[in-house]
Amino acid sequence: MRWSGNHPCGAEIREPHLQRRELQDHQCARNEGSGQQSVTGVSAADDGNSYWRVRGRTAAVCQRGTPVRCGQAIRLTHLGTGRNLHSHRFASPLSGNQEVSAFGEAGEGDYLDDWTVVCSGTYWVRDDEVRFQHASTDVFLSVTGEQYGRPIHGQKEVHGMAASSQNNYWKVMEGIFMQPSEAFQMEQHHAEL
Repeated sequence: MRWSGNHPCGAEIREPHLQRRELQDHQCARNEGSGQQSVTGVSAADDGNSYWRVRGRTAAVCQRGTPVRCGQAIRLTHLGTGRNLHSHRFASPLSGNQEVSAFGEAGEGDYLDDWTVVCSGTYWVRDDEVRFQHASTDVFLSVTGEQYGRPIHGQKEVHGMAASSQNNYWKVMEGIFMQPSEAFQMEQHHAEL
């Protein structure tokens, strides 16, 4: 379903970077750093390994269909592996920035899986560019030019950067979007009165 409104909790999204790099999780653990699963950027436009579910922050409920507010902390859970987008104070292997990995089992991880949606306006709007800032370490989810060799040849390193730049804008390409929840629709109706 194509939805032109706000991004809601529970949406399943394909998140490309503005440089045409899609965010992926791999069943490939790192040899260095934390040893957790790698998250990379790829340029394949038809890769089914790039879908992530928008969920509430750790230990919080985000009702399915409730639009995500700018400034709200969320988790992104990879549909294929059930692991959450994660970061911590390990150096990333190629750039030396902060490592970004996939962590947890069946969508359950820890507080280091929380990312704040940085956008303009009130809600994360479907066609808008956004940034994701790590809720605990304040780095921005980024992709620059560093490429891996074997076994994930040609894929770009995804990492956390301390400063905002053109390398940390993201925009959803496609997904399965829920209609706004009934509670949200009532809130909007009352705001108009």
